[in-house]
Amino acid sequence: MLCVRIIPCLDVRDGRVVKGVKFQGLRDAGDPAERAAAYEAQGADELVMLDVSATPEGRATAVETVRHIRAELSIPLTVGGGVRSEANAGALLEAGADKVAMNTAAVEQPELLTRVATRFGAQCAVVAIDAARRLEGEGWEVVTRSGKHRTGIDAIGWAREAVARGAGEILLTSWDRDGTRSGYDLDLLTAASRAVPVPLIASGGANDPKHLIEAVHAGADAVLAASIFHDGDYTVRAVKQVMAAAGLEMRMEAGQ
Repeated sequence: MLCVRIIPCLDVRDGRVVKGVKFQGLRDAGDPAERAAAYEAQGADELVMLDVSATPEGRATAVETVRHIRAELSIPLTVGGGVRSEANAGALLEAGADKVAMNTAAVEQPELLTRVATRFGAQCAVVAIDAARRLEGEGWEVVTRSGKHRTGIDAIGWAREAVARGAGEILLTSWDRDGTRSGYDLDLLTAASRAVPVPLIASGGANDPKHLIEAVHAGADAVLAASIFHDGDYTVRAVKQVMAAAGLEMRMEAGQ
């Protein structure tokens, strides 16, 4: 059994870490490089940085922020936000990212996933899917542009297509749960994990280690969280200890 990965998320706006609810009401949560270094010291397996203002403002992710983080970080780093071309992806990888996450642009031009995966490898191509429960009927639809646009596209169907086009990993966020601390959308995770063969990162709604454990049992290979770490409710190490005690395979440092 592979170890479950714990992935703190840095939502970055104008060079600062921010946190909100459903991508709104953003508040300052510190310096990205300082946060990154602290989470690595706590035992984080990977880190995700998402430039939450990149797509709405129509600009590329701040490459300098990526360099700033990489200077303090040795664990894998996934970067997303405003990735609209192979050139954007290449610039981020050159700046220090190990993987690039594509969301809005991948929905609007699905061939982007294939181009990035072909040029840089599927292991570098992450599709970030923001999924919201349909207002009418069952299932979930893809939302883009930081949750402002409901596409009508079936989220599970899009996950299958994204993998077929070359995505090597899925970062699946429940828009309904993001920042609410009400737990991950377990039905969404189960449906997605059954639909695709690639690793699945659960995102949106974590409040305590129990929620992370539930996400893994629902089918997630990795769990992403922000608020519980930013607000100091838990350290990564403390979360891992609880999850290990629950019988999950975790990467623990020597002596812990």
